[in-house]
Amino acid sequence: MTDTLSTGWPAPAKLNLFLHVTGRRPDGYHMLQTVFQFVAAGDWVDFVVRSDGRLLRAGDVPGVSPEQDLMIRAARRLQESTGCALGAEIRIQKNLPLGGGLGGGSSDAATVLVALNALWGTGVSVTELARLGLELGADVPVFVHGRSAWAEGVGEQLSPLVLPENPVLIVVPDCAVNTGLIFAQPDLTRDTPPLKMHAPSLERTHNDCEPVTRRLYPAVGEALDWLSRFGPTRMSGSGASVFAMFEDNERAQGVASQVPSQWKTFATHSLNRSPLLERLRRFHLAAGHG
Repeated sequence: MTDTLSTGWPAPAKLNLFLHVTGRRPDGYHMLQTVFQFVAAGDWVDFVVRSDGRLLRAGDVPGVSPEQDLMIRAARRLQESTGCALGAEIRIQKNLPLGGGLGGGSSDAATVLVALNALWGTGVSVTELARLGLELGADVPVFVHGRSAWAEGVGEQLSPLVLPENPVLIVVPDCAVNTGLIFAQPDLTRDTPPLKMHAPSLERTHNDCEPVTRRLYPAVGEALDWLSRFGPTRMSGSGASVFAMFEDNERAQGVASQVPSQWKTFATHSLNRSPLLERLRRFHLAAGHG
């Protein structure tokens, strides 16, 4: 078999439109309620399918060794679960910040699972891919399914939810938030009453991690306070990213032009359907699978 190249697989960012911590399981994992929505910004992953079974990462990801990389771990898990003899060289264009609350590592892992399942022809169902992804991280399943969703449990119990798609401005202060540290804090709220599934409103929801993240990472609080001057603002996940939705692109771009230079920004738009699903569809069309 000749090694083959496949390029342009998206790994989009996600936003948590709210994040409630409703309890804690005996094993220490936190019970959550949240809504996931995708945005058009994200990472990009290319693959060279190898006939020798080896899994390689091309290039460096600062602060992440190949052994720790969720992309390599995802590929290995798919190999192990299917007995596939093929391998891959994985190259990423990393745009999403580490510790940003945008799900970058989880999205990268999901893209590897979805893409290699197609490229290797392993035929694993979406449900099973999501199960494999959950072994790597609680956010991986939503990226595998690729639909905006109401989420419960540790974030893996997903119910599709159709939401307005809006221009969004994401601001990332110059810090990387340690999610484990946030959830280990004694003052984290862990008893928010559960809600029934609904389209989220800012009036009825919040992010339970925000007070703790503000205390431990003052730069996140500064970004929240700055962006809130222009409209309702939320922190995504445990931070560091904060975001605001706008009614039109002109307004979003206008605010983006005023963001302090030390902060990274993404002026993009929210999506109910992950662009990964469209890339997968185009792959199958090109391969003659209909």
